[in-house]
Amino acid sequence: MPRLFSFAVFLLVALSVLGGMHAYLWLRLVRDPGLAEPWRRTATVLFILLTLGVPAGLFALRLGSGWIARLAPVAAATWLGIAFILFCTVAALDLARLTAQGFSFALDWLRLRTDPPADPERRLFVARALAGGAVLLGGGTAVAAMRSATGPAEISEVPVKLARLPRALSGYTIAQISDLHVGPTIRERHVRRVVEQTNALRPDLVAITGDLVDGSVAELGAIVSELSNLRARHGVVFVTGNHDYYSGAAAWMAELRRLGFRVLADERIVVGDAGASFDLAGLNDYRTGYPSPQAYEAALHQTLDGRDPERALVLLQHQPHRGAIDAAAAAGVELQLSGHTHGGQIVPFSLLVATAYPYLKGLYPHAAPGGETAHVYVSRGTGYWGPPFRLGSAPEIAKIVLTA
Repeated sequence: MPRLFSFAVFLLVALSVLGGMHAYLWLRLVRDPGLAEPWRRTATVLFILLTLGVPAGLFALRLGSGWIARLAPVAAATWLGIAFILFCTVAALDLARLTAQGFSFALDWLRLRTDPPADPERRLFVARALAGGAVLLGGGTAVAAMRSATGPAEISEVPVKLARLPRALSGYTIAQISDLHVGPTIRERHVRRVVEQTNALRPDLVAITGDLVDGSVAELGAIVSELSNLRARHGVVFVTGNHDYYSGAAAWMAELRRLGFRVLADERIVVGDAGASFDLAGLNDYRTGYPSPQAYEAALHQTLDGRDPERALVLLQHQPHRGAIDAAAAAGVELQLSGHTHGGQIVPFSLLVATAYPYLKGLYPHAAPGGETAHVYVSRGTGYWGPPFRLGSAPEIAKIVLTA
């Protein structure tokens, strides 16, 4: 019952936000510009259908089957991204207009001028100019954001110095793939390109740090099998993300093992060659893989129990949660590789994400309460989730270069 109540509250809030966003767009793009009939009626009906189409498309992903279940969520997610960008564009233009009006009012007040009479024609012209400008600017931004999300990933080369890394391993490379989100919109073509880009780096190790899929093994197994073409001297390792749990983590871990991946579920392995190696640990997703933060910390300590503290230690953990990072640094982790945030994916939504995850994207030094210092690298993600858009946070494959 508590879970059902929480879901009902979440659904009500989400639908309210969705409805409010579309109502604001209708006011600014349909009502205020004074569209003539039948365009006004047509646009109004279209906005209602698009508003209802977003939840309908997402439910079709879970409840439907066949081509409708495949295309409906793609259309819904695409429109949601366009609507969000249009909303932000209109809001920014409104803010600029109100700011200009405020300055004008202040100047008139200082000069003791009276308010000029209302000019309906001027008001209509401004409303139409704002609507037209918003559509052009927002539409162009949406196209650029879609090209960024669906295009090749950027290669980010990230040197990280580990104090305890053997000098013989200085220059060791880890190719990090994160948040690929294979699913309704990310299919074979995208996965093959990621494989080609990653293999071109000639990494020593490939690390997939969670949120690999949005769907079951039966739906996506053939697509994910393309990742078996990844090539690295020390193989491919994987840890779960929250979306992997939503998609059936146990089945996916078994499938990835079948494909030859090393699944690190509360496990520590030795990476390197004879005489020169470091420890690599992997834990399940911080929130969905354990019943509580205390259970996560217990799993971390159990995974690291008995290791030589003089050896370099790298941890794979999907979420860059502050509690998880504190525990890792205190346990002697020198580098944690994470994802989850997508770098915010779409500006200005990234500002909201940053309030929950201050380590939003890139490399950060982190000092734990006990005085230990670690590095945390947060990938922007190699795919995307929801709308096929990325704005201000291009997809990436990180080439982590370990140095002694």
